[in-house]
Amino acid sequence: MAKLDTERILSKIDERDSYLEELRGVTPKDFKEYQQPEKRRSCERLLQITIEVVIDICNLFVSGLRLGLPSEENDLFEKLRKAGIITEEMEDKVEEMRAFRNILVYEYAHVDDSLVYKAVKEKLGDFSSFKKEVLEAIKSDVGKNRG
Repeated sequence: MAKLDTERILSKIDERDSYLEELRGVTPKDFKEYQQPEKRRSCERLLQITIEVVIDICNLFVSGLRLGLPSEENDLFEKLRKAGIITEEMEDKVEEMRAFRNILVYEYAHVDDSLVYKAVKEKLGDFSSFKKEVLEAIKSDVGKNRG
């Protein structure tokens, strides 16, 4: 019988909260301040690892609920939507996060600073929305009767 590891998911949510709080603490007030190398790198790295924790949470749901092995990372989010864990809107947002993380990780030498700054200033609410949907799924006892 499949059983969701809610303790691990909640631990990952706490980890995400910690990174997000740290990111908010280093977020510069304007783009000029953002362009300081220490600020820019701090924001990039904290955004990257916050997104990685979101992906980890998605993986915990997919494996815990035995939703099948995703053939690609974005299949992960589709599986969660189809299982009723996240909404279609959230599926799109998490896919955007994943794509953005890939830019930070694999194209780090060519990152558009204005895009990262905009993400830090305007997109952090998506992390809260994700947390809300995940916690609602856990509360609804998703996975407790699957098998």
